[in-house]
Amino acid sequence: MAIITRDKSVIPACDVETLEHLSKIVRVTVDVDGISAYKIGFDLGYGFGLPRVVERVKNLYPEAVIIFDHQKAGTDVPFTGKKFARRMKESGVDAAIIFPESGPETQKAWTQELLEREIGVLVGGEMTHKGYKRSEGGYIADDALEEMYVNGAKQGVTDFVVPGNRTERICVYKKIIEEMGIKPAFYAPGFIGQGGVISDAAKVAGDKWHAICGRAVYNPNGKDNLDDVTENEMKESVLQLVSQL
Repeated sequence: MAIITRDKSVIPACDVETLEHLSKIVRVTVDVDGISAYKIGFDLGYGFGLPRVVERVKNLYPEAVIIFDHQKAGTDVPFTGKKFARRMKESGVDAAIIFPESGPETQKAWTQELLEREIGVLVGGEMTHKGYKRSEGGYIADDALEEMYVNGAKQGVTDFVVPGNRTERICVYKKIIEEMGIKPAFYAPGFIGQGGVISDAAKVAGDKWHAICGRAVYNPNGKDNLDDVTENEMKESVLQLVSQL
């Protein structure tokens, strides 16, 4: 079953520090056609407890899909996947992102545990910044990234996180996944502040894809204090983002 029923959308990355700022993001976007999910990271999750954060979003937007991004999950030993999946289920999230950098055995175990609890799985491998993969001075072997996506597809995963500011890499992952007989849904961060252009990614990502946008949603004009960001300027930016899908 698809994590998000819409073929295309903008997903606000709620990388803010307070529940009040989270609420503002949801209030601004709840009635925007093209917004159906929210990505919650460790800052809010650890700061206030993930169940409380999920409850705050659901109270404002009951139908919203909540995606948890541990930043990065799937990097421990295999058996800890059971504990992670249990916490995800208890917290009420709908899906979780994993970047299985600990290897295929951990990826297999964590994916299986999440799926058994009916938590959607989004598999990522390549990130948006330089210095991550070996060819750019990083630690991660380039060919290992493709294996992460392939192994996810082998377990029935259809939702994948790809770098929105690297359209040529989206094409690579789309090709290898589709060759396995799977029609992927891509979720892409890396826009605006990291140089990616939503309309460019839209040309290569296929029929099902979702742009993950953080600062472009909750602080589009780069103000020093989020309290000074008005809901009107947020709404204007969100509508512009959605129009580029």
